[in-house]
Amino acid sequence: MTLNSRLPMTSAILTNRFERRTFVMGALQAGVGVLLATRLGYLAVTQNEKYKAASESNRVNLTLIPPRRGWVLDRFGNALAANRADFRVDLIPDRVGDPDRTMTTLAALLDLPQDRVRDIRDKLDKARGFQPVEVASSLDWDKFAAVSVRLPELPGVIPQRGYSRFYPTGAAVGHLVGYVGAASAEDYEKERNPLLITPGFKIGKDGLEKHFETRLRGVPGARRVEATASGRIVRDLGTREDVPGKPIQLTINAGLQDYAARRIGLESGSVVVMDCETGDVLAMASMPSFDPNSFSDGIGRIEWKMLSEDDHVPLRNKVLRGLYPPGSTVKPMVAMAFLEAGLDPNATVSCSGGLRVGNRVFHCWQRRGHGTVDMAKGIYQSCDVYFYHFAQQLGMDVIATMARRLGLGQEFPMPYAGQSYGTVPDPAWKMRKYQKEWALYDTVNATIGQGYMLVNPLQQAVMASRIASGREVMPRLLLDRKAPLPRSMGFRQDHLDYIHAAMSEVVNGRGTAGRAKLPVENVLMAGKTGTAQVVGLNVANGKSGAWKYRDHGHFIAFAPFDKPKYACAVAIEHGGGSGAAYPIARDVMTYIFAPDKAMAVLDEFEKQWGGNVQQRMVARYDSFAAKYGGSAPKPAPDDEALTEQVEQARKPDAEPADAQTDAASPRPEPEPVVLRPPPPAAAPDVSAASPPLQGTP
Repeated sequence: MTLNSRLPMTSAILTNRFERRTFVMGALQAGVGVLLATRLGYLAVTQNEKYKAASESNRVNLTLIPPRRGWVLDRFGNALAANRADFRVDLIPDRVGDPDRTMTTLAALLDLPQDRVRDIRDKLDKARGFQPVEVASSLDWDKFAAVSVRLPELPGVIPQRGYSRFYPTGAAVGHLVGYVGAASAEDYEKERNPLLITPGFKIGKDGLEKHFETRLRGVPGARRVEATASGRIVRDLGTREDVPGKPIQLTINAGLQDYAARRIGLESGSVVVMDCETGDVLAMASMPSFDPNSFSDGIGRIEWKMLSEDDHVPLRNKVLRGLYPPGSTVKPMVAMAFLEAGLDPNATVSCSGGLRVGNRVFHCWQRRGHGTVDMAKGIYQSCDVYFYHFAQQLGMDVIATMARRLGLGQEFPMPYAGQSYGTVPDPAWKMRKYQKEWALYDTVNATIGQGYMLVNPLQQAVMASRIASGREVMPRLLLDRKAPLPRSMGFRQDHLDYIHAAMSEVVNGRGTAGRAKLPVENVLMAGKTGTAQVVGLNVANGKSGAWKYRDHGHFIAFAPFDKPKYACAVAIEHGGGSGAAYPIARDVMTYIFAPDKAMAVLDEFEKQWGGNVQQRMVARYDSFAAKYGGSAPKPAPDDEALTEQVEQARKPDAEPADAQTDAASPRPEPEPVVLRPPPPAAAPDVSAASPPLQGTP
């Protein structure tokens, strides 16, 4: 028997046992209570802000308001890129429950054409879940309201009021200003900024819009609203306004920019106009171009097919990325090199239509010959033999040095992703490039702007500006009215006067561009034509036949010739020669001095061309849409693919892979137009028998 079994159970024993158990249970309860109190204290005090914010977020929705981008203004304050009030509808892919049903409903509500619906479906398939996809923008109130009242059955659809980017002159500023678009996944990975995935927000994708993104972007606003668990808005709690981006003001003259772009017409080419005293770029047009309004709204498959199949390459900025042999436009530069090297401008050569160099005959463009030619006649009649003859005596190093001094082969500090700066060949360059010695025929080819020499139109405009002003002009796009004038290049004034007078004779006397004379009283323009060979005469004559085999046409000019203020360069791809370029330069320069006269000429041309740029683009779009409709075989690219395509279009034609060994046949210049002699005081006399100018070596 145990001890307990032998002891009687008393009340004291029972009480003792109960008290022990009570103590243990109480201790356990107290421990749990202390733990709970500690946890509650931790949550209430230490974690107060966290759970307060979480609670607030369940009750309050915070939405970022995309900031309005800074405007891009011309020199007079006119808008090149602005913002306009906009009703728009976006889709957030990861919130869309049934994409097919949603798109069917939206297509009916917004009257979306079939090709647009297919474009949106393509973008939905490619977009990241957080990346908004634009459905429609610039909606009227009725369509916007029709979508808004159907929101309960359209999850992921975001109708909103805001601002969209707007380019008043459309394609005229496509390459100048660039365009904006929705941020890509790569953009978001770089910044990790929630603004980038806010519906309706756009960033700069090309041109000035991209280069000045930080300055133009601004600071987003925010809107706080109280909402139910189902997302229904109960009331507004407050709004913080966005801070618009800072504007940038350019040196561009918006009217001149638009005119230059329109005046290029059906051709493929570029126009650059500069203030040759300051370096301000007044116009920089590359056509054909794209409408940045379409790119900002999301380019569709029809428009993409139009752009991608156009052999005029509308995505290439021809001003900065086009590379061409400059042809005879380099002859004033070569003449300056001759003068600086000490050549007497009255020294003559007899041109009978060609000159033998070694075992090759280099022809003049005028196969009948020019007779006795001095420097002035060599310029205004564009005599190739004159330059062949003296280039052999003075050598390529003299010419190459002057070419670089005047801006050829130079890359300028412009706010763009890159430039193609071409080639100014010389003996050292050829040895590096081809491991071959420089030959005499290389000098002869280069002296007429053929052979290895390649330039872009901006360089040609700078060359014209420096010849006109004698100053080391650098092109600039940001307006700075207090910037000092460029420094002198150290040229002798009598040398400049001689070249100016000879270039004036090109237009106003017995030169090759008589029809380029300005229809403006008391304003004379000086210029120089140039025709650049694309293929040999054994392939095509350069004037007719397949477009891609026609010669390029160039023209450089400045006005007034006696007190130069404005300089320009026109380059027309496959225009058949300089005859396609100088009428454009004439009209563009006329616009500066007499806008009404220039507009009257343009109006007549546009009647023949089928309307202005925008009207022709709309007509072309309609024809493509009628042909392909919603079944366009090539889908529109997403933003990343579009950016890549633009980059590819920027790439210039490659330089020759093999060394050239043939004589470059000079292309025919326009036949001179005999005009009445200008007034005696209008220009110095640079006739065929020009007397020496005062102080000329």
